[in-house]
Amino acid sequence: MVEKQFTITDEAGMHARPASALVGAVSKFSSDITLEHNGKKVNLKSILGVMSLGIPSGSVVTIAADGPDENEAIEQAGAVMEKEGISNQ
Repeated sequence: MVEKQFTITDEAGMHARPASALVGAVSKFSSDITLEHNGKKVNLKSILGVMSLGIPSGSVVTIAADGPDENEAIEQAGAVMEKEGISNQ
């Protein structure tokens, strides 16, 4: 299992457009991937799960991946978050 923490820097927090890009990017991986915020974990491959967390700006979130391509999944998640402007790793 691999985990990495990210700070949400977008002033709108984790909103629909970047959340959708993030979900789309990690859905291709076979590993189980979760997003955790305030003690609540959701499947990062579920846009409804991600949006249900209501993550505001300044929050620290943890992305965890467990499976054969876990390292690549974490790298891809970080790259998308940076590209979408919601985190600067």
